[in-house]
Amino acid sequence: MDAPKQVVNFGPGPAKLPRSVLLELQKELLDYRGVGISVLEMSHRSSDFAKIISNTEKLVRELLAIPENYKVIFVQGGGCGQFSAVPLNLISLKPGRCADYVVTGAWSAKAAEEAKKFGTVNIVHPKLGSYTKIPDPSTWTLTPDASYVYFCANETVHGVEFDFIPDVQGAVLVCDMSSNFLSKPVDVSKFGVIFAGAQKNVGCAGVTVVIVRDDLLGFALRECPSVLDYTAQAASSSLYNTPPCFSVYVMGLVLDWIKNNGGAAAMEKLNTAKSKMIYDIIDKSQGFYVSVGGIRASLYNAVTIEDVKKLAAFMENFLEMHQL
Repeated sequence: MDAPKQVVNFGPGPAKLPRSVLLELQKELLDYRGVGISVLEMSHRSSDFAKIISNTEKLVRELLAIPENYKVIFVQGGGCGQFSAVPLNLISLKPGRCADYVVTGAWSAKAAEEAKKFGTVNIVHPKLGSYTKIPDPSTWTLTPDASYVYFCANETVHGVEFDFIPDVQGAVLVCDMSSNFLSKPVDVSKFGVIFAGAQKNVGCAGVTVVIVRDDLLGFALRECPSVLDYTAQAASSSLYNTPPCFSVYVMGLVLDWIKNNGGAAAMEKLNTAKSKMIYDIIDKSQGFYVSVGGIRASLYNAVTIEDVKKLAAFMENFLEMHQL
């Protein structure tokens, strides 16, 4: 029998999962740890699933050292669902029903557009001609009566990532961390809300993790659907509706893999090394990879050094063949 084909996966999300996690999923697919059924058919109200979701939350808290005054919830709808959920839950924190948005790429632009349905949106910096950099914070004009300040930590479409946490002068800071969640340590206490789809760094598609500070609960607009209400989800321990059970289970396995491989700090060290391998080639290409466009490669947590070496070799060979 031929060995199974192994493709090197640099997908932007859903993205590569650790090989050991895939093997664990395979082993437990038909019979989860002697229970006699698959997680795919397991009741979300069962004691077995209660242990799965509790363990997943415990690992999120441990890996990010989340303070006790934050809730961790698991919801559906992806990042786009949170583009609505954030204003629906937070825009009435202050009577003006307005929010500040830092727009540095496609995802924050989409989030700002969605928020306009529920209140006034202020873009805090001069309009950017192109999404190639983070606007200097000295050019930002924060609104004193804004309910929150929103930004996207890493804009994958345009390749723009914050390397700092914005100073928002005590305002509630909201962050879409979908593409760099647990790729490095982060001080959760600096934020009011963090959300991230699991499908890039911490699992498969289907579940979104939301970390929300306790004092921000209870302010949802009357028209907020209950399934998007942070308070309702937190009060029911993410069981207000049937959660994406299998995705929560996969996330727990990936988080355990991150923990066993040194945690967020180790992920940051590995990701920095992987990025350096690729950017060194780009920087030495005399503008070749900047001018011709090209392919997109995402180096999420599960992508290995060996994977990146293959990409680097391909890039060097391509450069040698095609550079004038």
